[in-house]
Amino acid sequence: MAKQDSTEKDSNSETEFGFQAEVARLLHLMVHSVYSEKEIFLRELVSNGADACDKLRYEAITKPELIVDDPDLRLTIVADEENKTLSIADNGIGMSRAELIDNLGIIARSGTKAFLAAAEKKGGDAPSVIGQFGVGFYSAFMVADRIEVLSRKAGSKSVQIWSSDGINGFNVTKAPKAQADALTRGTLVRLHLKDDALAYLKEQELERIIRAYSDHIPFHIDFLTLKDDKEERRQLNSASALWTRPKSKITEDQYKEFYHHAGGLYDTPAITIHYKAEGRHEYTVLLFVPTMPPFDLYDPARAGRVRLYVRRVFITDDADILPAYLRFVRGVVDSEDVPLNVSREMLQNNPIVGSIRNAVTNRVLGDIKSLSEKDTEKFEILWTTFGAVLKEGLYEDMERRDTLFQIARFHTTNGEDLRSLKDYVAGMKQNQTAIYYLAGESKEQVQASPQLEGFAARGVEVLLLSDPVDNFWVTTALGFDGKPFQSITQGDIDLSAIDPLEKKKGTKADAEKAAPDTAKLVGRLKTLFADNLSDVRASARLVESPACLVAPEGGPDRGLGKFLDKQSGKGGVLPVLEINPSHALVKALSQAGAGKKGKAFDDLAWLLLDQARILEGAAPTDPAKFAERLNRFVLDGLK
Repeated sequence: MAKQDSTEKDSNSETEFGFQAEVARLLHLMVHSVYSEKEIFLRELVSNGADACDKLRYEAITKPELIVDDPDLRLTIVADEENKTLSIADNGIGMSRAELIDNLGIIARSGTKAFLAAAEKKGGDAPSVIGQFGVGFYSAFMVADRIEVLSRKAGSKSVQIWSSDGINGFNVTKAPKAQADALTRGTLVRLHLKDDALAYLKEQELERIIRAYSDHIPFHIDFLTLKDDKEERRQLNSASALWTRPKSKITEDQYKEFYHHAGGLYDTPAITIHYKAEGRHEYTVLLFVPTMPPFDLYDPARAGRVRLYVRRVFITDDADILPAYLRFVRGVVDSEDVPLNVSREMLQNNPIVGSIRNAVTNRVLGDIKSLSEKDTEKFEILWTTFGAVLKEGLYEDMERRDTLFQIARFHTTNGEDLRSLKDYVAGMKQNQTAIYYLAGESKEQVQASPQLEGFAARGVEVLLLSDPVDNFWVTTALGFDGKPFQSITQGDIDLSAIDPLEKKKGTKADAEKAAPDTAKLVGRLKTLFADNLSDVRASARLVESPACLVAPEGGPDRGLGKFLDKQSGKGGVLPVLEINPSHALVKALSQAGAGKKGKAFDDLAWLLLDQARILEGAAPTDPAKFAERLNRFVLDGLK
């Protein structure tokens, strides 16, 4: 750090930088379509200043010398009507030269393209995407035609100025001595306001915006004026951490605004969880379950966003307060018991934090379960948004699997409504012993699967699973309410104990009569497909379709097998081909075999296998030969 400070100290020349190519587009969107209310710029700048103060409070735990000369962390707003400038300053952590370039010169970092896509898609209704991509600072260009950022990193002697008009790139230079001496620590953002934004120089207007958006910020936000050569400060916000107030004294709007600030999301939360735990450990919880998915919901890191405070001092947002499958939850946990100087590494093994994690996780799941019982419509929206993530817990969290099973909802063959496992078990048919499921790549694909036909003929409900995680949790789940889970694409399922909805006359007699021919056909197909299939057999699950593929006993079912094959890039366990002896195509194949028409038999057999592959969303074994065979049959039919 000292080396970097020395380098900055010696850098006296101004340096010009060009923005990334995408920045001009983004700033144009920012000014013209992203924010519906220009006053939002002040909320964004205040939030940045508060975060800087939070970071310094945390750093000062181990480096008290950073804060000892000026321990009163605050934000200061100064309006200069004569020069048409508005300044927002904080005495927080500050930024080095490199940080100014990185943080203010690379808009939204890796999220820029995603932000642009979301903003351009939403057009004028895009404020819901703000806060998810780290672009809030640039909202100031809605009201300013030039911005200067003066910053001194805590503990550094170097003061740098970043400046830009939002069009032609930006400059970074060493601050003149007078300006440097005036800034002992932190960051000052000076906006040169446009003529149509001069109302933001009025103290009353600034106070209104601060109270509307930033009243909960746990730092004083002062309005500074100069009268008779003396500075006068007036506090604009209550500076009370919202989570420390009684629930009865907090309005829904205040909860929502805190959610917007703390969570970086701009929808309306589906669930607000606010309580104070007392007893063995004392801590306060204020959490929100969003309605809309955060942009990083499927980030490979699967990191949570719950912030840990210790006696209102921010510690980290990387304490893993909630398990990864609840990473969409936003908010804060403030402990009275955790040591203030606890490190991020110590948090992982701290017994107090472990106890908090356990209790808070149970509370969040309990409130989600309560919502599922009290407000079906609202819960189904939540499940549609986050169900695939919550189901990760079925695979990872054995301790809470029963609770998650009670929360989980599934699409099934019993219509479009989501169904609970409790509903499924209550509707099981007489003699049905298992909870049947079918896993695939999409709801539409599994709904069209021929394996469902035998179950539909008997009115047996089947869970339709189409999320990637479904392929895994079903392999470890023992069952629900004493009923095991069973894939309908694995093994030879016997449904004979369950009566069909409509009994077909002569079915048994016809089957016995056709049995010898079926056995011969199966034997010939086994020989033909020896390198492609593990077995061929007559099917008890097919009704309308001629054939389908299933997995053999013991290995992964077809859903998991195909998923693993796709990940590894090579084939796994060979499938089983089941044929429907009563189908006209299978009968024609049997006749072709009896007539010793080798070429016709082979062509029709391969078409049958490829058709089964296509029905489960796969490509034919050899697309070129599939087309040749199909063309021959079509041409023969046209003669």
